Amino acid sequence: MTQTGLHRLGTAAPEEHTGPPRGLLLLMAVATGLSCAGNYIAQPLLDLISHDLHLGSVLAGLVVTASQAGYALGLLLLVPLGDVIDRRRLAVTLFLATALFLTVSALAPSGPVLLAGTVLAAITSVGAQVVVAHAAALATAQTRGRTVATVMSGVLLGGLLARTAAGGLSELGGWRTAYWVLAVLMAGAAVTLHRRLPHLTATAELRYPALLRSTLSLLRNEPLLRRRALLGGLSLASYSAQLTALTFLLAGAPFRWSASSIGLFGLVGAVGVLAMTFAARLSDRGHARKVTGCATALLLTGWLILFAGERSLAWLAAGVIALNIGQQAVLNSSQTILFALRPEARNRINSAFSTGLFLGGAIGSALASVVWATAGWPGVCVLGAALSAGAVAVSAWESVRASA
Repeated sequence: MTQTGLHRLGTAAPEEHTGPPRGLLLLMAVATGLSCAGNYIAQPLLDLISHDLHLGSVLAGLVVTASQAGYALGLLLLVPLGDVIDRRRLAVTLFLATALFLTVSALAPSGPVLLAGTVLAAITSVGAQVVVAHAAALATAQTRGRTVATVMSGVLLGGLLARTAAGGLSELGGWRTAYWVLAVLMAGAAVTLHRRLPHLTATAELRYPALLRSTLSLLRNEPLLRRRALLGGLSLASYSAQLTALTFLLAGAPFRWSASSIGLFGLVGAVGVLAMTFAARLSDRGHARKVTGCATALLLTGWLILFAGERSLAWLAAGVIALNIGQQAVLNSSQTILFALRPEARNRINSAFSTGLFLGGAIGSALASVVWATAGWPGVCVLGAALSAGAVAVSAWESVRASA
């Protein structure tokens, strides 16, 4: 296989310079947040969507599952292209496509059309991960964790703010308004990235089928990548189960919150941004595995707290905060480890890892919808705790292998 190399036009390799300036990093963070927002805006609107389009709770929950499944598909099929073509052109194209498919969702007259628009927008929203890999390539080895954390903080805040904004916009013009506004913002982000994002050229000589095969080959030949993909999938499955069930919990008795209030509640998870920055600094200092171990334990603890949250808002908030911190720390520590594994194949490594991550998220959302319908909040808590326990086990297994 021909090796892939990346370099900035007219400069030395990105490993030799200090990385992107703060202004560019903030732009990239905002762009990734917008790109991922479409995968979350439906969550506080599920009750409104189910009534307007005459969907049951299970079918409405599938809108969230469709987002995560589509995102996983895009990670597998589109993100590896960043190793063989200019990432700026790829990112801009994907951002424009996402804007188009969000418009389809905004116009959806029925559940099937909404699901189709949701899947297509989710597939192309992986432009966010193209931007993340771009930032990692621009950073030095000593600052990569913090650089990736800064850009990934946009993903976290994008998801949280999307839920809050979607709830507020639904009060003004119905659930479709959120899709219209995000479509316009995505088009604007595409234009801005085209003007500001630096070029990175790829020198690989791989055709598309060979590129996909090489991604699968990396997953087969790198045990660390396999373990981290499994770990990421379990952690996001646990986290996504909470996101899906939380909407139904807060919309029903005893809370009976509106969509805007449900979206606003999601902001309690914003402390995950601070935790991710702290975790990134520890990971840059060589403590990534310890960060992962503590983070998975926090995920399990969060679900034990959430058992008491069915009728207590304080316990509910504490559990949600714990899950947000744990999930973001798992994600950042994993990306710090994996981006250093094979620098010439960062997009393919990110593709394999993130595919496992978001497939886990889709499975967690789907399971939460089914469990909610049959066993309510206590059943979802058992599900989330079991998934978190699996993540703890994988993290412990990796630590044992590393010390052997």
